[in-house]
Amino acid sequence: MNQMSGKTPPGFTPKQGQYLAFIDAYTRVNRRPPAERDIQRYFGVTPPTVHQMILTLERAGFIRRTPGGPRSIEVLVAPEQLPILQDPDQPVKTSASRY
Repeated sequence: MNQMSGKTPPGFTPKQGQYLAFIDAYTRVNRRPPAERDIQRYFGVTPPTVHQMILTLERAGFIRRTPGGPRSIEVLVAPEQLPILQDPDQPVKTSASRY
């Protein structure tokens, strides 16, 4: 059961939302969570970038992992609160000003 299934939208950034949406979609399609390498390939980023994002998402309470367990990422955000997964080659749209 998702712990964050209230009406208030969760406070993740657009980029964090894309990582969460990918983890959720991957898990639904493959019936197992992605490895960090799968996430790295999808987003075209470095292993340290993925690992830092996973740690950030875990600290914020958006995901849970089993220590030492491979492919143990569980999204704690209700599916209806996740953004639509975007093509990783497209920039993530934000409401923040660039300047």
